[in-house]
Amino acid sequence: MTRRVDLRATGSFLGTVIKYVSFAMLIPLVVAVIYWEDVWVFLLTILITVSIGIGLERLDDDPAMGPAEALLLVTISWIAVSMIGAIPYLLATYGTGSSLAHPINALFESTSGFTTTGATVMNDIGTDRYSHALLIWRQLTQWLGGMGIIVLMVAILPELGVNGAQLVRTEAPGPVFQKLTPRIAQTARVLWLVYVAFTILLIVLLTILHHLGLAPNMHLFNAVAHGFTTLPTGGYSPEADSIAAFSAPAQWTIIPFMLIAGTNFALFWYLLSGDVRSLFEDPEFRAYIGLIGLLTATLAIVLYHGAADSDAVEWGRVAEGALNDSLREAAFQIGSIMNSTGYATSDFAAWDTHAQMIVLFAMFIGGSAGSTGGGIKVIRWLIVLKAARRELTQAARPEIVQPVRLGNAVIDEAVVRGILGFTLLYVVIFGFATIFFALDGMQVGYDLTVIEAMSASIATLGNIGPGFGRLGPFGSYLEFPVETKVVMIFLMWIGRLEIVPVLAVFTGAFWRSS
Repeated sequence: MTRRVDLRATGSFLGTVIKYVSFAMLIPLVVAVIYWEDVWVFLLTILITVSIGIGLERLDDDPAMGPAEALLLVTISWIAVSMIGAIPYLLATYGTGSSLAHPINALFESTSGFTTTGATVMNDIGTDRYSHALLIWRQLTQWLGGMGIIVLMVAILPELGVNGAQLVRTEAPGPVFQKLTPRIAQTARVLWLVYVAFTILLIVLLTILHHLGLAPNMHLFNAVAHGFTTLPTGGYSPEADSIAAFSAPAQWTIIPFMLIAGTNFALFWYLLSGDVRSLFEDPEFRAYIGLIGLLTATLAIVLYHGAADSDAVEWGRVAEGALNDSLREAAFQIGSIMNSTGYATSDFAAWDTHAQMIVLFAMFIGGSAGSTGGGIKVIRWLIVLKAARRELTQAARPEIVQPVRLGNAVIDEAVVRGILGFTLLYVVIFGFATIFFALDGMQVGYDLTVIEAMSASIATLGNIGPGFGRLGPFGSYLEFPVETKVVMIFLMWIGRLEIVPVLAVFTGAFWRSS
C-alpha cells in the first residue's frame, strides 16, 4: 500500500515553525527601539511572519507527522525561513540603492546567514550605512541556524516531539546523531543549553577585554554581534574588516571558541557530566585537534618566512619574521576556515600559493559531526580513509574479513556506504558547480580564475563563506550573475542539510513512500 506525503500536515507544521521564528525578531526590534532605527521594519516583518505562520497552521487542525513529512518539513523549513529572513533587508533598504534592495541579493544574504555560510553581497557593511537593528538581525540569523532551527523547535514544542528523532537526525550535521538523553526533546534542550552557555561566555569575555582597554572597539554591541556568529561558525561581522578590526587579545579570545564550535557538542555534555575520558578518547576529537595543530604549525612556518604580500604587511596583518603574528594568523585562519566560520584577520587571498593551498586543503576537511561546523566533517574522512585501507588490504588478502573500526567501535556497513555516497555526491556537486560558476561568469564578462571558481563552489557548498581572489575575506559575492547566485543559494541550502535529505525530496521514490 502506497502512502502519499501529507502536504497539508507538513504545511501546518511549517506554519508553526515560521510563527515561532517571529519571536526571534523581538531582539532586533528591541535594538531598533534603543537606537530608534528601523522600528517599523521589524514591526511590519513580525506582523507578516505571524500572519503567514498562522495561515499555514490552519491548513490542518490535527496534523500527523510520519518520516516522510519530517524529512520534507526540515528541507522546506530552511528555505522558507531564509525567505522570511530576507524581508527586513528588503524593507530597510527599499529605495536606498543598497545591494540588499534586490530580492535575490536579500535572499542570498539571508540564506547565507541561516545556513551559517557567511558569504555576503554587502560591500558597504557598517553602522554608518545600515541600522544597528538590521545588522544584529543579520548576526542573529547565523546564531539561530548554527545549532539548528528544527532542533530548537523540537526542544520547545511538544507537538514536534513525536517524530523529533527523525527531525533532529535530518538537520543535525554528521552521519550519526547521538541521543544524549532518553527523550529527544530533552537532548535538543541539552544541545541548545550548551550552545547558549558558550555564547554568553564569549560575550562576557569580549566585554571584559573592552573594559580593561585591551579591545577598544569591542563594545557591547560588537561583543554580542560576534558572540552570535562565532559559536554557529557563521562569520558575519558588523565591521567591514571582520575580526581584523579588533586587537590581538580579542582575536586570541575568539580562537578557542571557534575550535569549541567545531567540536561535537555532545562531548561537552559528557564533560559536564564528569565523563572527562569521553572527550579525550574520542577518535574524531583527537583527529580534529591533531589536524588543527598540524595545519596551524605548517601555515605559521610559511607565514613566518613571508607568505603575505606587501599590502598585507602594511595592514599589520602578517609581518615576515614575526613569530607571534605568524602563530596568531595561522591559528585564527585555520580555526576559522576548517570549521567554516569565515572570519578573517588578514586577506589570505593575498598570500602566496603555498599558504593558499594550505587554506584550500582546510576548506575540504570541515568540523566535527554534531558541531556547528560545515564541510565534509572529520569523522567522514576518517571512515573514508579506513574503508580505503580495508579495500587495499582485501585486494592483497581476499580471505580476510575486516570491519571498519573507529576506536573500539565497529562501524555499520550501511553507515560506511552512506558516508562514501555522501562524499562522492559532495565532490561531484563541487565539480559541476565550479564549472557552472566559471562558464556563467564568462558569459557576462565576470571571468574567474580556476581557484576563484573552485573556492566559490566549496565556500558555498561547505558553508564556509570567503574564497580566494575577489571572493576573499574582505571581498563580496555581489558581482556574480543572478543565475550563479541562485545556484549558490541552492548549494548553501543543501550544504547545511548535508545534501542527501534535500536531494531525496526531489526523487520520485520520496513521493511514492509507502
